[in-house]
Amino acid sequence: MAKRFRQALALTTSCLSLCDGFGADHSNSGRSIGAVYLLNLVTMYPLLELYACPACAGALTSDWSCSGCGARFEMSDGIPNLRLPSDTRSEVVRSFYEHAPFPAYPPGASLSWLRARAERSEFARLVDHAISGDARILDIGCGTGQMSLYLARARRVIIGADLARASLQLGAAAARRFQLDQVQFVETDLHRPGLREGAFDVVYSSGVLHHTPDPRAAFSRIARLVRPGGMIILGLYNTFARIPFRLRRLAAWLSGYRWIPFDPVLRDRENEPARREAWLRDQYRHPEEHRHTLAEVQAWFAENGFEYIRAYPSAMLSQESEPDDLFASAPDNWRPEGWLAQIGWIGSLGHEGGLFVTIGRRV
Repeated sequence: MAKRFRQALALTTSCLSLCDGFGADHSNSGRSIGAVYLLNLVTMYPLLELYACPACAGALTSDWSCSGCGARFEMSDGIPNLRLPSDTRSEVVRSFYEHAPFPAYPPGASLSWLRARAERSEFARLVDHAISGDARILDIGCGTGQMSLYLARARRVIIGADLARASLQLGAAAARRFQLDQVQFVETDLHRPGLREGAFDVVYSSGVLHHTPDPRAAFSRIARLVRPGGMIILGLYNTFARIPFRLRRLAAWLSGYRWIPFDPVLRDRENEPARREAWLRDQYRHPEEHRHTLAEVQAWFAENGFEYIRAYPSAMLSQESEPDDLFASAPDNWRPEGWLAQIGWIGSLGHEGGLFVTIGRRV
């Protein structure tokens, strides 16, 4: 590792005179082009061990070439492009988010705004509390990277991965504004990710797999990225909790989207047209959507060598409050109780999107 790092620095040094020789670019806090190149590479290099060639899973070198198959990749705007061509349906979803990245950042957004907004959610606070301060975290399907940036505390290293570059550019720009150098964004497809298997302590994926053509196969692919003993946090639309939304969507479609009843998010964003339109597109006009039950996700866990830990909200009717430790196993996993709990989620989760979370540990 030390030898490869010295080689990277040598490569950078050789580039500095060439970069600076054509004049300085002071658009980045007064730094020259060469200085920015050096800063980006030094920040990026320790994270190289978390990446892999998406074609053959070989190790990547400091110039983004594969030591195995020789494939070469590029990095622009500080974002490596490790995405291989996708199937038609995935390309439709990618194009959807390239046109309208989600979720958006309001004008003047700051790190304190981001953290305060995230911490209105009990779940976000529990996730932050449960993850150790030195964890290697993968936020796959990160969108504009708001969860990635929220979790960037202590000595954590976070990779935010998505297939839509427009979304990643918003996240990377926010990371620079917030001066968070422990977050790296990468363009890649979760079906053939440019990420090393077994490299991550925590893989977080929320609101993503239900937009893939085959969520079960997609889960199998990202499950390999978790190290043995590591955790996966998976957020999906629930079959039952999504029912109120599907009725709202039907009303919206019948009215030509002129009338959308009982949507609290649209009401809250009435004076924020850009964020309102982003929610409208993501929730009401998405080209690919699936819904899932807790038992279905538990079967995926068993198929891929994961122990079921718990659901959020709790799938236990007798549990009055959520646990302090999100990674602590639920005291019971009685399937009939789980079905009844999910029916109850129609009321507790249905007012927004009907998203539930399942947590597992790789054995």
